[in-house]
Amino acid sequence: MREPYAGGCACGAIRYEIADEPLVEADCQCRHCQQMSGTGHGSYLTFPSRDRVALKGQASHWEITGDSGNVKTRGFCPTCGSPVYLTSAATPDLFTVHAASLDDPGRYAPQMVFYNVSGLPWDRLDPALLKFEKLPPTPG
Repeated sequence: MREPYAGGCACGAIRYEIADEPLVEADCQCRHCQQMSGTGHGSYLTFPSRDRVALKGQASHWEITGDSGNVKTRGFCPTCGSPVYLTSAATPDLFTVHAASLDDPGRYAPQMVFYNVSGLPWDRLDPALLKFEKLPPTPG
């Protein structure tokens, strides 16, 4: 087992430690992620079990409805404003963190890009990454 994934907000008021390996590491170029990140995309690691996440501190939350109709809840620090994590009502067991919130953001290794149809011409992501116009189909 590798070292747990640890991170938090810029001021340290929110901290997490995750004992799992991520299911997926992906960049998302949807308009919501562009607006939330203040740049061309968001970068995320999604973990399989909310139960294996140790979360300290009190995040503020806001909800957004995706084009699928599912509600996503974004957790951010009320003090420094840093985005830290997100969850989805459609997949309540999963826990997603922002790559830049990791103590060692170099551990992030994107595998794919979601919503590349919304990509901005100046946001040049690795051309070798697997790309999906929207979200990839879910197995099953």
